[in-house]
Amino acid sequence: MEGQIWRSSLVAAGEGGWHADLTPHAAVAHALNTQTLVTSADRPVIDRLQRALGALVEWPAALLVVAEIVVLFAGVVSRYVLHSPLTWSDELASMLFLWLAMLGAAVAFHRGEHMRMTALVARAGPSLRAFLDVVATLAALAFLLLIVVPSADYAYEESYITTPALQIANSWRAAALPVGIVLMALFALLRLLRFGRWPIVAGALALVAVIIGAFVLAQPLLKPLGNINLLIFFVGVVAACVFAGVPIAFGFGLAIYGYLALTTHTPLMVLVGRMDEGMSHLILLSVPLFVFLGLLIEMTGMARAMVAFLASLLGHVRGGLHYVLVGAMYLVSGISGAKAADMAAVAPVLLPEMKKRGAKPGDLVALLSATGAQTETIPPSLVLITIGSVTGVSIAALFTGGLLPGAVLAITLCMLVWWRYRDEDLSHVSHASGGEILKAFVVALPALALPFVIRAAVVEGVATATEVSTIGIVYALLAGLLVYRKFDWQRLRPMLVETASLSGAILLIIGTATGMAWGLTQSGFSRALATAMTGLPGGAATFMAVSVLAFVILGSVLEGIPAIVLFGPLLFPIARAVGIHEVHYAMVVILAMGIGLFAPPFGVGYYAACAIGRVDPAEGIRPIWGYLLALLAGLIIVAVFPWISIGFL
Repeated sequence: MEGQIWRSSLVAAGEGGWHADLTPHAAVAHALNTQTLVTSADRPVIDRLQRALGALVEWPAALLVVAEIVVLFAGVVSRYVLHSPLTWSDELASMLFLWLAMLGAAVAFHRGEHMRMTALVARAGPSLRAFLDVVATLAALAFLLLIVVPSADYAYEESYITTPALQIANSWRAAALPVGIVLMALFALLRLLRFGRWPIVAGALALVAVIIGAFVLAQPLLKPLGNINLLIFFVGVVAACVFAGVPIAFGFGLAIYGYLALTTHTPLMVLVGRMDEGMSHLILLSVPLFVFLGLLIEMTGMARAMVAFLASLLGHVRGGLHYVLVGAMYLVSGISGAKAADMAAVAPVLLPEMKKRGAKPGDLVALLSATGAQTETIPPSLVLITIGSVTGVSIAALFTGGLLPGAVLAITLCMLVWWRYRDEDLSHVSHASGGEILKAFVVALPALALPFVIRAAVVEGVATATEVSTIGIVYALLAGLLVYRKFDWQRLRPMLVETASLSGAILLIIGTATGMAWGLTQSGFSRALATAMTGLPGGAATFMAVSVLAFVILGSVLEGIPAIVLFGPLLFPIARAVGIHEVHYAMVVILAMGIGLFAPPFGVGYYAACAIGRVDPAEGIRPIWGYLLALLAGLIIVAVFPWISIGFL
């Protein structure tokens, strides 16, 4: 979903000459698929092969999204309505989920939508950028080729395990790993063949081969270094990959593979097992389902109805539509779990009217970006779901605790909006009548009710956090078909494909990051970190301040979910040890991470907002700092007063 929204906006924005800055989902193929290419006689054949293989993967991935929705919703109905639970529904959903994750990751590779930091790559000249993009593709291919045999061995070993309910070999599920890896490797090879500039490919291949060869030759020197290897691989290799534009998932994969292969005696099949474990948490199944729900509310007109109601209430006051933007993002975030979907649902409705009233495009995109950070804690945020998955914190508690911190940051943003627009000229703006407001409310009511339906279903025990997304999907389908009478069937398949693509990109990062986190734990680093952090002068207050600073930086460089998966299991036990409630700590680190994610020059969320708003990123740099300061003020309030996060638990 995010990939679709960002990608479609990028194409239009690219005409303005700043396409390269806007790669929030990391088009590894950016230079490989744009004007830097050299045409060859074989290119039409390769194009046909790419399209054929892409269709071969996209159709099953789309059908798997549908299958997951049907299986989980059937489980809810059978248990809550028919009082006859389906004992096999969770098992089948889990089995299909790994296939969805791996086929989705292959689709994301095909479409160039794996998460990647391009702030530095985008500033290079065309030739260097093309070279670095080839290096990124080759680095990803290297990891895939290195891991394919261990993944096949792992799938074979799983054949000795039989699933309890369905009574079939678990290798049917685990086979998704080698299949997905092989498909991604094929897409990488086709991309290189399509590029056609062989001197660049040869140079990049030589560079990647030399680096890998140097590490292999240095193996006798690495083993005696002990935990210094953590710095070499988990800091040095990861940083080099991320800043060179290698997709984050593959940068993590190369780091943990190199660490295990060159400095330990751990069988590499264990790494595949940890990746499987990271991607297979059933709670993570809500990721693709909430992603699809976000697309659905935009397509059915539910988001537009909510925005129209808020505009009728506040459109006539100074800065009114800016308040509407803040409020609409808060409401829409209560339905979808992905920020790009939220921004893409709200921005096209509001931004044109705000420009008509004289608002500067740079200020609009700055506020849009700031609201993306502000709403990171609003359930069903994908980051909340990820935290629950990797740390064991109650999802219901996180969903309850996330509402008020988001509201506090909304208030600080609105205070700045009031100050900036206190002298706005509204002589040309008409005041909506009471009848118009009532009509807008009635039209928006089914959409406004959806966030409350989702939350009530979880809190009242009707459905789990995973299953509740299917209730939202069925609700949105019925509202679109029966109430708003707006349902574009032709968009359904692209939406399902985009859902699979974004979900695969996210889940592959979670898988490789889980492998890294396991490596850190096995090395004893987590114990050393716990000892150091608990011994900080100032106790809980200092630990919280250090965490805020760390997650602002991590959010800017790694994005939110990778940072949470990698450091959540390490830092949450320390937070408990120093006396910080885990839900309070979760809210603080999520908001800190959100500020980093949407802060230029590295935060990819900022460039996503620019793409969706179709605004040159340079125009928003200056106004966004005020909004970031407002967010920081709200974050400090949330950090200082735990009641805001845990008062209603």
